[in-house]
Amino acid sequence: MKTADKSVLRGKHTLSGFEACAEGALSAGCRFLGYYPIRPAFDIIKRFTVRSLEGDAVFVQMEDEISALAVVLGASWTGKKSMTVTSGPGLSQMMEHIGLGVMLETPCVIVDIQRDGTSLGLPCSPGGGDVMQARWGSHGDYEMIALSPNSPEEMFELTVKAFNLSEKFRTPVMILSDAAVGKEKGEINIPDPEDIEIQDRKYYKGKKDKYLPFKYDEKDLIPPMVDVGQGTRFHVTGLTHDERGYPVMTDTCQEWNVHRLVQKIRLFTDQIIEVEESGTEDADIVVVSYGAASIDALRAVKQARDEGIKAGHLRLVTVWPFPEKRVYELAQNIDAFVVAEINYGQIALEVERCGRGEAENFFVHHSSFDLGKSSDILKSIKKARGKKK
Repeated sequence: MKTADKSVLRGKHTLSGFEACAEGALSAGCRFLGYYPIRPAFDIIKRFTVRSLEGDAVFVQMEDEISALAVVLGASWTGKKSMTVTSGPGLSQMMEHIGLGVMLETPCVIVDIQRDGTSLGLPCSPGGGDVMQARWGSHGDYEMIALSPNSPEEMFELTVKAFNLSEKFRTPVMILSDAAVGKEKGEINIPDPEDIEIQDRKYYKGKKDKYLPFKYDEKDLIPPMVDVGQGTRFHVTGLTHDERGYPVMTDTCQEWNVHRLVQKIRLFTDQIIEVEESGTEDADIVVVSYGAASIDALRAVKQARDEGIKAGHLRLVTVWPFPEKRVYELAQNIDAFVVAEINYGQIALEVERCGRGEAENFFVHHSSFDLGKSSDILKSIKKARGKKK
């Protein structure tokens, strides 16, 4: 899919993470934004709405986050690459439609700028407490793809990647970020449109009266789509359905329909999961982190190395699906994991689960007020050093 020239900014620009996210969406071909205004995510909305005037993108402000995601799903079915932007309380409102988006296999991107605290919390303080909500917030069995940028440059790159993954796997994809990354400014080099890798939507090419919206290819388990309004008549529903899109209330159809939604992600995790490693080759202790906390975690690892401690760093660029295989491999060769998060321990539990008792686990509550410092993470590394196998 080629993008309209004016929608891709091109060249080097100093942008905030929020601005880079909006530019990434436009560069990926996003032409529809449905939203309900909420802090601190609003700066992405502001950038997108201003820049949409220079391209062929449109936006709609809805009455709440529930309807915001509903219009995004609808826009995607008309052939528009679509996105919504929100923060924690808004993400909670969207959960039912996230499940619907998964069931209808609707490509779209959901950007969640996490903020600190439960309920309304601290509206403009960075947080990381939506990690499990992103994975398990909706109901029923499904898999979620979620990416976690740690810089303005990655806000651009991973937004493009999120759209590509959503089209490839025909599913909603999340970006989990926060105000610390969003407000940070950095130089972004935006390629020409022809140099940006874009995943095309998989379209049905047969006769219109033969189209089955959920008949999938055995190779990738992904059914091809058609755009609503192009003359093809078909039915979709959030109920368990057959390949025609009609409800079928049997165990056989439940297995055919829902298990495939899970398998089309689980069987291809090697194509989805991205991590960054530093110093893990000979590490005794590995610090696991993601998002804004990863900058401080990497600094703590370098400080530990300067003090003669064999520390390494594993950064989760992809938070979901979780890199279970790699965490277990590391666990078998180290003494301990130190997990730093801007919450009270969510991914720490995943690391413990995937380590299967092969390594000790230490959690660091790296609060929003600790960002920019590494002393608490370094202190935990030193504590873990005493736990030799």
